Amino acid sequence: MSLIYEERLSDSPYVELITQGRTVGSSFTIRPSEINWHMVFVKHNGSLQPLLVGPLTESGVVTFVEGIELLWIKFKLGTFMPHLPVKNFLDVETLMPDASSKSFWLKSSAWQFPSYDNADTFVDRLVRDDVLVRDPLVNAALQDQVPEMASRTVRHRFLRATGLTQNHILQFERVQQAVTLLGQGLSILDVVYQLGYYAQPHLTRSMKRFIGKTPARYVVRVCQQT
Repeated sequence: MSLIYEERLSDSPYVELITQGRTVGSSFTIRPSEINWHMVFVKHNGSLQPLLVGPLTESGVVTFVEGIELLWIKFKLGTFMPHLPVKNFLDVETLMPDASSKSFWLKSSAWQFPSYDNADTFVDRLVRDDVLVRDPLVNAALQDQVPEMASRTVRHRFLRATGLTQNHILQFERVQQAVTLLGQGLSILDVVYQLGYYAQPHLTRSMKRFIGKTPARYVVRVCQQT
């Protein structure tokens, strides 16, 4: 494996996961799609690059270059920066400008690069300075518990906070359920039936789109790892 990493949960209601890693070789691999956005801090040859990585609507190929150190802050659904709409950086990596060798510009202020250990403090500062906010409507909508309001308002707020439609996220989550069930040994046809796919080709298309593997290929991989 060309990437060695460790990850931890966060106490912050704005953060899903914090990960740090380093590459020990050069290679490429299929990466799954992603419904969350990240701040990623890349260190290579002594220089630091801060990136905003938007949700990835389809699976793709990622290339690893040897000698890179990485810090990912994965934000929970519904967390966003009002001055930088998530929909504006779907499927792209956006470089944030450097302020110095140890800081970068964000919303007209210089911010020190966070570390794996102080990432929570960094996020708390973003929240305190109103750079980062969270819309509780997103979780309510995904749990079908939206308060009474116009459907157009719900769609607008959902898209503003996530960059994605609710239907896209529900499709993604259904594929994650399929992956879990296949990993537990359920047959492909049973997964199709249990999760309400029209037929096996429907599941196959969805899994190829979101994780880059067909159900049969995923099952083979699971068997090889056990």
